[in-house]
Amino acid sequence: MDTAGTPDDLDFDGNLDGIPDGRRVDIGGLVTRIGVTTWSLLGLLLLLYAGLWIAVQLEVLLGPVVLAVAIIYVLNPLVHRLAHWGAPRWLAVLGSFLTLVGGIVLLGFLVVPSISGQASELASDFPNIFDDSALELEGTLADLGFTVDLWDYDQLQTFFSDPDNQDALLSAITDRLGAVTSGIFEAILVFFVAPVIAFYILLDLPRIADETSSLVPDRAREEVVHVTRNVGSAVGGFLRGQVLVALIVGVLTSVGFLIIGLEFWLIIGMIAGVLNIVPFVGPWVGGGLGFMVGLVTDSPTTAILAAVVAFIVQQIDNNFVSPQVLRATVHLHPAVVILVLILGGAVAGLWGVLLAVPVTAGVKIVVGHLWRTRVLGQSW
Repeated sequence: MDTAGTPDDLDFDGNLDGIPDGRRVDIGGLVTRIGVTTWSLLGLLLLLYAGLWIAVQLEVLLGPVVLAVAIIYVLNPLVHRLAHWGAPRWLAVLGSFLTLVGGIVLLGFLVVPSISGQASELASDFPNIFDDSALELEGTLADLGFTVDLWDYDQLQTFFSDPDNQDALLSAITDRLGAVTSGIFEAILVFFVAPVIAFYILLDLPRIADETSSLVPDRAREEVVHVTRNVGSAVGGFLRGQVLVALIVGVLTSVGFLIIGLEFWLIIGMIAGVLNIVPFVGPWVGGGLGFMVGLVTDSPTTAILAAVVAFIVQQIDNNFVSPQVLRATVHLHPAVVILVLILGGAVAGLWGVLLAVPVTAGVKIVVGHLWRTRVLGQSW
């Protein structure tokens, strides 16, 4: 009887003597690779947790660092292209920043006059909008069986005209003054310090990359550089893609609201575009604001049309624009993106939402590389 392939025929490597060499399985080596990969992943998760903990402790620096990294990823392709054409590095960086600033200034010239006019109109119409909103809310609650008597604008104004209420309001503002001052300081830090940081890092980026790679042992240097470049390409592509997606959503929402004659169409459209920096959020917020504004400033028909416009923009974004960006850059399914956004918000609030997708993309690339090379034994 042929007993080849029984446990007695296993060699010291865990291979079956009766199996051809091409089909032998190194069981011991496979278990070792799985163990090493598992501990590597645990170490990676602990390192990620430590990084998040440090970021929370240094939250005041998180804003400028994140914005600086975003600027670097957005401008680095242009800097690289200009340097490739023979421009000195400092001139390429300066030209890229001037291009960015010029684009922002041009956009400001195009939209600021309209935004200013709509903001003035909103300020003058605010009493009527407030009263209409209160009436609509009272009617909705009455339909649900609740009787609520909300203040109108005159009652609200009378309340704040009372000296006692003014003192209470002033006291509350004073108590919050530290938080307000801190918020102003952080805003200044973000919008003025971040570009400076980005400028100097872009200027020295090749040297920084060389010095960083020199810290890696020679036997692993090429592999680490390869993985780092893949992570950088994914994160940079995502950031640049989201800026484009936000612009598309903002333009489509604004134009749609303009077509239906919605009040404050540009302000609401810009809010939708800016908030779509977080994937899939912009159209929902724009639709909600458009519906409410249409309801209190015009008619239920306008409100429904605003909701329809937001729904169409949301479908365009969800089915054509964002999936192309997400799959082409971070290779994440939209459902996974939504789940990590929820998880990021639960763990770290706003910063968690903003960083959830790029961090997940980076972790996915590193974990996939470790699994293929350390467990499956493939060449990187």
